[in-house]
Amino acid sequence: MPIVFNKRIDDETILAVWKIEETEEQLLSSLQLKQHELDVIASLSNGKRALHWLSTRVLLRTMLNTADYIDCRMDEHGKPYLVNSTTHISLSHSYDYAAVIVSKNKKVGVDIELIKHKIKSIKHKFLSDVELAQKQIGDNTNGLYVSWCAKEAVYKWHGKKGLEFKQHIHIKPFKLKGEGSLQVLVELPEGLRELEVNYFKTKDDYMLGYVVA
Repeated sequence: MPIVFNKRIDDETILAVWKIEETEEQLLSSLQLKQHELDVIASLSNGKRALHWLSTRVLLRTMLNTADYIDCRMDEHGKPYLVNSTTHISLSHSYDYAAVIVSKNKKVGVDIELIKHKIKSIKHKFLSDVELAQKQIGDNTNGLYVSWCAKEAVYKWHGKKGLEFKQHIHIKPFKLKGEGSLQVLVELPEGLRELEVNYFKTKDDYMLGYVVA
C-alpha cells in the first residue's frame, strides 16, 4: 500500500493518501487489533468495507510513526478519535484510496471521492439554488464534487450531528481549478464561521477536500 500523496500542511498537521493494493490479511498483519476491533471488521460483510476500515488504520499508524497500539474509536457522533490523546484526526476512503489527516493542535476534516457523473442527479439535495447558480458549480461535475468534498470535510471538522449540508454549509463563489481553495460559511450552534477548504483533483479522477482550523 504505497503513499501516493503526502503533504505537511503546517508544523503540526499532515495529510496523506494511500492506494489500497493489499488483501485484508496483509492489512491485518500491519495492525495490533483488539477484540472489539476484530468484531467491527467481522460485521463488515462487504469485502471493500473491511479494506477501507483497515486501510485508514494502517495509514494512520504509518503517519503517527509508532510501534505502540493505536486505540482509534468513534464517538457518539461517529467522529473518529484517539483514546488518551489530544491529536485530532479525520479519515476518509473511496474505492481504491484511503485518506487521513492528523493535527496536534487543530480540528481537521477530510473527504475523498471517486468522480462520477451521477452526482448531477442529487445536486439539489446538498446544494442551494444560490450555490447551483454559480457557473463553476451548476452542471459542472468537477465543481459539484469540489462542493460535496468541501461540505463533507467541514461536516467532519465540526464532528457533531445536526449540521445539514444544504441548510447550514454554504459555498462562496470560487474559481474552479485542478487544485485550489474556497471559502465556506458554516452556521454553527455558536454562530456563523467562515472556513477555508482546500481541494485537488487526482490524475485518476478522485476529488479530495480538507479543512484545518
